[in-house]
Amino acid sequence: MNNVITIEKNTADHMENLKNLAVIVYICQILTFAFAGLPLLIGVAINFYKRNDVQGTWLESHFNWQIKTAWMSLGGFALAGMVYMMNYQYSLLVLIPTLILLVYRVVIGWTTIAASQPINHVI
Repeated sequence: MNNVITIEKNTADHMENLKNLAVIVYICQILTFAFAGLPLLIGVAINFYKRNDVQGTWLESHFNWQIKTAWMSLGGFALAGMVYMMNYQYSLLVLIPTLILLVYRVVIGWTTIAASQPINHVI
């Protein structure tokens, strides 16, 4: 009986640690605005490193959401950089929606993880 309680406690503690890790990745995504994208790369590296630990749990949707957020943001930043070489004003037409999408995805992720719920959004 005591062994069962220990396993359940370790599982609950492990899930709490993984949830905290997902929160740290959301913080990294927000810090992207202050540190020119480097925290975004650190966050996605954490996601890939711990992805197997969350497989089959409600946190899997958050890790997938965070990975997609990183790739969409990096793609938008790269496209904005290429367009910038041609015309500064046009690059803003790519950069501003990319930043809005990044903020939207972090807010959705943050609010759902605070409620300990999986993400069910499409975008």
